[in-house]
Amino acid sequence: MKHIITLTAFIVGATLVANAAEKIQSGPRGGRLLEKTEPKAEFFVEKDRTVTVTFYDEKNKAVPPAEQTVTLIAMSKERQSIEFEKKENALVSKSQLPEGEPYPVILQFRQSANAKPQNLRFKLDLSTCGGCKGAEYACACHE
Repeated sequence: MKHIITLTAFIVGATLVANAAEKIQSGPRGGRLLEKTEPKAEFFVEKDRTVTVTFYDEKNKAVPPAEQTVTLIAMSKERQSIEFEKKENALVSKSQLPEGEPYPVILQFRQSANAKPQNLRFKLDLSTCGGCKGAEYACACHE
């Protein structure tokens, strides 16, 4: 009986952790807000399949990146690393995302050149959500 209770508690706990990890917030442009970035950052896939990472202040006004750097690793059929460069008020990918989604991506975010990287992982799915009509990778409605 103790094993059943322990197993049940483990399953409930794992489910809660998985659901907490799936709480996605959409950004001002309809992209995915990234967790634990300072200032807050939005990951947005442009129509030409490039990626823009825009930083926002408390009033959701775009602010230029300071020392932040981003590298994207697309885990499509062939693993592809994509570098970013500063352009106006954002970091923009130097190349396009590979075809064939959905696939996992790892976004390596550094607050400064010497900072330890944060690895942010999520599934890149560019299909349209039936509920909110936004991109699935940034969908907060979970339909």
